[in-house]
Amino acid sequence: MPYERILSPITIRNVTLKNRVIRTAHGTSIGAREPGGIGPNFIGYHLARARGGVALTILEICSIHFPTCRASLESFNPDLPDGYKRLVDAVKPHGMALMQQLWHSGAHATTHDGSPPWAPSDVPGPAMGIVPTVMTRTMIQELIGGYVKAARIAKDCGLDGVEVHSAHSYLPQQFLSPVTNRREDEYGGSFQNRMRFLLEVLQGIRQEVGDDFLMSVRLSVDGLAASMGIEENKRVLEKLEKSQLIDFVNFSWGSYFLGSTTVGGMHYPTGYQLEVTAKMGTETKLPRLVAGRFRTLEEADQVIRLGQADMVSMVRATIADPNLVKKTVEGRVDDVRPCIACNQACIGNEMKGVPLGCAVNPTTGIESTIEDDKFAPARQSKKILVVGGGPAGMEAARVAALRGHKVTLVEASKALGGQLNFAKRAPFRVTIGDIADWQERQLYKLGVEVKLNTYLESEDVLAERADAVIVATGSSPRMDGVFLSEPSLPIAGVEHSFVVSSHDVMSNPAKNLSGKVVIDDDVGHYEGIAVAEFLLSRGAQEVVFVTRFASLAPYMEAILIGVPARLRLNKTGRFRLLPDSSILRVTASKTVEISAALGARQEVVEAELVVLISHNRCNRTIFDELQGRHPWVELVGDAKSPRYLEAAIKEGNLAARAV
Repeated sequence: MPYERILSPITIRNVTLKNRVIRTAHGTSIGAREPGGIGPNFIGYHLARARGGVALTILEICSIHFPTCRASLESFNPDLPDGYKRLVDAVKPHGMALMQQLWHSGAHATTHDGSPPWAPSDVPGPAMGIVPTVMTRTMIQELIGGYVKAARIAKDCGLDGVEVHSAHSYLPQQFLSPVTNRREDEYGGSFQNRMRFLLEVLQGIRQEVGDDFLMSVRLSVDGLAASMGIEENKRVLEKLEKSQLIDFVNFSWGSYFLGSTTVGGMHYPTGYQLEVTAKMGTETKLPRLVAGRFRTLEEADQVIRLGQADMVSMVRATIADPNLVKKTVEGRVDDVRPCIACNQACIGNEMKGVPLGCAVNPTTGIESTIEDDKFAPARQSKKILVVGGGPAGMEAARVAALRGHKVTLVEASKALGGQLNFAKRAPFRVTIGDIADWQERQLYKLGVEVKLNTYLESEDVLAERADAVIVATGSSPRMDGVFLSEPSLPIAGVEHSFVVSSHDVMSNPAKNLSGKVVIDDDVGHYEGIAVAEFLLSRGAQEVVFVTRFASLAPYMEAILIGVPARLRLNKTGRFRLLPDSSILRVTASKTVEISAALGARQEVVEAELVVLISHNRCNRTIFDELQGRHPWVELVGDAKSPRYLEAAIKEGNLAARAV
């Protein structure tokens, strides 16, 4: 049988998991506005993955103590038990087990009352930057009691187990680490003393819940030079295994000190965490669970076949397609929507404090109202014309065809994909094109008529006599020199031939450079990074990166991509960042006058090429000209407003559902 290892059952203590596909705990904030943190949207999200074939979900962090740690799920919320019971009733008929991750973030905590967080020592966490309250023995016992009470609630409500989050520099790992634990009492100093808090938590839970309840611990390498590395974690695991308190171990890599590895973007290869997590578990007999950007059952099966783990987490893969397991088992691998590891709407939304979404799956988080791959059949098959073959247009055409409409998609260029065709040419970004490739394959499979190299004007659209028109014509760079750094003073000299847009750069991959390049980034997203790395890979002598922001691509920090990009660029030795700066003028002699450090000084740089990255302009002429002349015209994606991939695909999907 294909994928026989990942699809084989495994029995841990008294729970038999139907396969080895696990969803480790991940913040969603989906229930943040629902009673007890578990309402229709939260249940709908997990129910979709249960129906899709996932064997076990470990629910996102649940705070175990008031008022020192705030979270979407909180064990002290009186509405939580009712939510648990409704969730269990919903997912258990589909064979998915449930565990709850128990959590206290220690020095990183946001408290309910604004007081300082509690921690083992007075070492601030990088997330809050606040010197924490050093916990007394009484406080320690109070928190241990919080873990125990939370576990009891989970068991009483029908969950299968709990996991103590001892990774990512949260409270238990703060006790374990000699860097964050500077105590001189029985909870600090020696390894045995630093283990005491975690062991007492686990002992308390096991005594409370008995022997018929799953328990796991999440461990991670924290990324600090002299803290919780591979060997130290192996010592912790050895102690835990001897205690016989836990049933399996969940490995991870990263912490607040090394955030980019916890949820690796597309710059990391499949299985990137195995270089540390597989080594952490080489000597244990406990079942091992690993994560690391696994996208297919084939990849996960190989991990188990090679003996690197016993179970594999596939969180983002099942965010992108909740039916990944089901489709694969049914032989429909090509129908599985790929995760592109962009992190834009999953971890990105969580970091912004809004409910989790997905750039490629517009139904993520709202499954209680709109389900993926389930569409109301069209009451009457209509002729649908989609103008534009980027991600918004392709999604509209795909969904319209699935609903039973006769669909024609017209694209002016020689290929489908829109701006993703530029984006995927950047170093470390090829995966971003996978969603466009998938959409294209689906279109042809569904019988959508695709016309390439076909430019339509409004009269041509009317001549098609379509019942509905969806305009997805995208956007184009504005090259008028108007930047938000000083919109009343446009950049002078933008008319010179060597002043170009990002589209100009990325559409000519064969061109090599030898001189200096100046980039002015007014947007702060990944576009500037992509252009810089692309030009450096093409031989640019130096890239001078000018930006109105205080840092490089600040909107990439929340999705854990900014730091790795800075490291790569700085490592070249040919990259120079000028924050709080803007271009004033470009001269015919190929010099660039720059106002640097918020105007405190000026600098003149020679440049073979100047690249301007500003907010695009909508290509909406057809839509405007069809107003009052066609009964049903919808504008979607960048043609409505230049934004990100998530908005484009979502608007295309919803427009097609409405026809």
